[in-house]
Amino acid sequence: MTQKIRFGTDGWRAVIAREFTFANLAAVAQGIAETVRERGTAERGVIVGYDPRFLSEEFAGEVAAVLAGNGIRCLVSERDAPTPVLAHAVLDHQTAGAVILTASHNPPIYQGIKFVPEYASPAFPDVTDRIEAHTAEALADSARIKRDDSGRLVERFDPRPSYLERLAEEIDFEAIRGAGLKVKVDCLHGASRGYLDTALERAGCEVEVFGANRDPLFGGDMPDPSEKRLGFLAERVAADGAHLGLAADGDGDRFGVVDASGRFLRPNQVIPLALWHVQRTRFPTGSAARTVATTHMVDALAERLGLGVQETPVGFKYLGRALRETDAILCGEESGGLGLRGHVPEKDGILADLLVVEMVAKTGRSPLEVLRELEQEVGTFVSKRLDLRVPDPAALMDRFKGALPDRLARSPVARRVEVDGVKLIAEDGRWMLLRPSGTEPLVRVYLEAHDAEVLAAMEEEAKRLVGA
Repeated sequence: MTQKIRFGTDGWRAVIAREFTFANLAAVAQGIAETVRERGTAERGVIVGYDPRFLSEEFAGEVAAVLAGNGIRCLVSERDAPTPVLAHAVLDHQTAGAVILTASHNPPIYQGIKFVPEYASPAFPDVTDRIEAHTAEALADSARIKRDDSGRLVERFDPRPSYLERLAEEIDFEAIRGAGLKVKVDCLHGASRGYLDTALERAGCEVEVFGANRDPLFGGDMPDPSEKRLGFLAERVAADGAHLGLAADGDGDRFGVVDASGRFLRPNQVIPLALWHVQRTRFPTGSAARTVATTHMVDALAERLGLGVQETPVGFKYLGRALRETDAILCGEESGGLGLRGHVPEKDGILADLLVVEMVAKTGRSPLEVLRELEQEVGTFVSKRLDLRVPDPAALMDRFKGALPDRLARSPVARRVEVDGVKLIAEDGRWMLLRPSGTEPLVRVYLEAHDAEVLAAMEEEAKRLVGA
């Protein structure tokens, strides 16, 4: 039976040696090669990069051999590199795109592959559908797969200098240097090592780095900058009196921030902070873009700042398009992705971390202090995500579309949004979003209210509604 390979929100991910094999990867690479040729951009060449996972460099070599076999020149990263760095290289070298071997923040047994087209943000379905179709043809007939192992069309390059130069243009290093900040960094053994820490050092920070060696097992845990994973970083920040603790996930596209108090700040708290800072220091007008699952504190703050708000489906490709094609000054998603106007239209955890550092340097206040001041102006927002296991998510969602409650924890529902899944917004601003997982028998439920007690009541209501 021929395996079906599907690109999810951001590429294809699978367990190494089970589904993610050299044979299956070669078929995907052939699918990408044929898609690039269809798009008429093959002569521009393709970036090939990878994260620190097991066999990543060898998998990248396999992709390069297949692309070369199709007559496509390849620029292969000299070492593992963050996704936003490779997306920047697409613009820097004006290539047809980048093929990136990464499973992002997934467990170490996973590997993945994604294609970033010439516009340097995640590929839209018009691209991934063609990759899937050509991949299926290659899986059914391996003779379609062309390869060239001679290396004549493959060149090694270092994307690091150009990207670090771009950061120095984007971030006010002089302001940071004058603040004398002490920062702890946990690279989580991922691709951000040598990038985030180096940028901070160049900006004059006193930096202590953890997880700075390549480890395909990521220290025995997921390379996810979550509150649980950053517990050690939080302890070190509080114990040593540092101003900040910073982290990025395995491929450097998601951020993690710890306040001077040792408190972890959730992405839904960092994104409004970044919006406030960017509007004050860079772009006084425009709009904020967020996914349908991201905090409405963005909306309340944007209104206060005189900015518009764009709501998109889940997936950074939609936010990347907003950065490319609209007046969006900053975009964010609740999972920890953030993008900035004028930068690469891809989520960048390194840039996001540096924006927080710049904010601390320019205000002389900790992120938590600024957050509390903003909450006094626009209100408190408390959010949570539940992953509820159900036997048939699609059937459940069909039922939801026909019958949903008219109240959320006693507050009347004022509006219903179906940008992505089904979202109910109550009169007082609390909301619930239900979305089926595309890969697992799960319904993801996103909740937000103005206090923890109401949020807890909504959580119980969601569980009853889903039947989990």
